[in-house]
Amino acid sequence: MGVCYGGNGNNLPTKQAVVNLYKSNGIGKIRLYYPDEGALQALRGSNIEVILAVPNDQLQSVSNNGGATNWVNKYVKPYAGNVKLKYIAVGNEVHPGDALAGSVLPALQSIQNAISAANLQGQIKVSTAIDTTLLGNSYPPKDGVFSNSASSYITPIINFLAKNGAPLLANVYPYFAYVNNQQNIGLDYALFTKQGNNEVGYQNLFDALVDSLYAALEKVGASNVKVVVSESGWPSQGGVGATVQNAGTYYRNLIKHVKGGTPKRPNGPIETYLFAMFDENQKGGAETEKHFGLFRPDKSPKYQLSFN
Repeated sequence: MGVCYGGNGNNLPTKQAVVNLYKSNGIGKIRLYYPDEGALQALRGSNIEVILAVPNDQLQSVSNNGGATNWVNKYVKPYAGNVKLKYIAVGNEVHPGDALAGSVLPALQSIQNAISAANLQGQIKVSTAIDTTLLGNSYPPKDGVFSNSASSYITPIINFLAKNGAPLLANVYPYFAYVNNQQNIGLDYALFTKQGNNEVGYQNLFDALVDSLYAALEKVGASNVKVVVSESGWPSQGGVGATVQNAGTYYRNLIKHVKGGTPKRPNGPIETYLFAMFDENQKGGAETEKHFGLFRPDKSPKYQLSFN
């Protein structure tokens, strides 16, 4: 169980105070959204596993070997000895129609080459983070498939992951699925509080979303690629169903749930990163985006959660 850092706030604690908060709460994994050298310095010797990002605005600059080597030399090699760098997330939620879509695979390949040249391929896996909108169909989960528009974009990326033994990072949000389809999705199904299975054998929406990704991976010949849930969260205010009570229920149940597996992949646990450590008062988008924090900016917990 990890927690995404998320730092779009002007009232947040220092990097060292943040790392100390991870340690004091027994949170063993962190996701960084850009190569934050202050955070990497604070993580030295902490034993916390790290997802380090190549942010979308740097994809083009690392899509050749020279740029990727410079990036790895600056942000990876100086820290790899005493920071537990586990994954490099090359891009986040790039969609097939985006201007950057053509840069993702070359950037993955170049970063992989640079990691291998630094002899770190045994320690660090190179991947990218997608969202579930790349699925053309996700219900029932066994019929999960990448959409026609996404298929030509994502299939070569998945082949790259399969070849390198890397997982697919996926941002999985039952909250948004519920909000966008309330007539068919019950709140209890999204919050892990539903009793009994539905007609296709699922007790909660999280498992259904993860398994629809596994079904889509199988359909492109990549049944051996593991899904790592690189974000999942629930907002505490600002929109439909966004209450402290619902969010606390979601996080508590998710932490408990991912110790096991899904119906399709029963041999868990499911490596999962909660979104996010803090409320982010400068985050753009809908009001809910500002209220995903597990902690308030003063480091006080919003919910009573046990992470280990």
